[in-house]
Amino acid sequence: MAKRGKGRKRRPREKAPTVAYTDAEGNVLVLRESLSAGTIAKLSEGPATAATTQDDAWRRRSELLFERLAVSWEIAGLPLTDQKMLLGRYRLADEATQRWVRETIGAHVERYMPELAR
Repeated sequence: MAKRGKGRKRRPREKAPTVAYTDAEGNVLVLRESLSAGTIAKLSEGPATAATTQDDAWRRRSELLFERLAVSWEIAGLPLTDQKMLLGRYRLADEATQRWVRETIGAHVERYMPELAR
């Protein structure tokens, strides 16, 4: 009987190349250049339910893009690399910072993943 999963070693994933973006205050946001096909498919899906408002869907997609693309974010000299911390910091950021992140991600997606740009 064949063993399931035992003795079989997974190949380590190659790290996607990254690009660093610096805002006016010197904070640095590092984004992945590419995403997996599964992640791209998930981002291309529409709202989960018919009750989802357009604003909710837009906000969720923005957060998903941030969550999947952000590798690190150095703010005032403090580097954040933990995914939960990154997403939490994004959610707590002021409107101007969130706008800069969204615009930066928008330009990044257009350049590196045009199939996601919309």
